[in-house]
Amino acid sequence: MTLELTVTAKGQVTLRQSVLEHLGTKPGQKVDVALLPDGRVELRAAGSGLPLSRLFGVLHHEVSRPVTLEEMQEAIESVEYP
Repeated sequence: MTLELTVTAKGQVTLRQSVLEHLGTKPGQKVDVALLPDGRVELRAAGSGLPLSRLFGVLHHEVSRPVTLEEMQEAIESVEYP
C-alpha cells in the first residue's frame, strides 16, 4: 500500500492513523527514521528491538572452575591448522 502525505510550510509531515497503527505506536511514543539511499526513508517504532534486560543470562554457562591462562594457552596450541 502506498500513501501520499503533504509537507507543510514548516517542512513537517503528519503521519496518518493507519501508518501509526501499522508501526504499533501510541501517542507520546517516538519513531526512528533511517535515511536510505535514493532519497528513501524507513520508519520504525523507537525501541522496538529486544530490550537488553531480556538478554540477561543468555551466555551463562556452568563451569566447575575458572580456566587458567596456562590451560587456555594449551588449548590454543593444540589446534591443528591445515
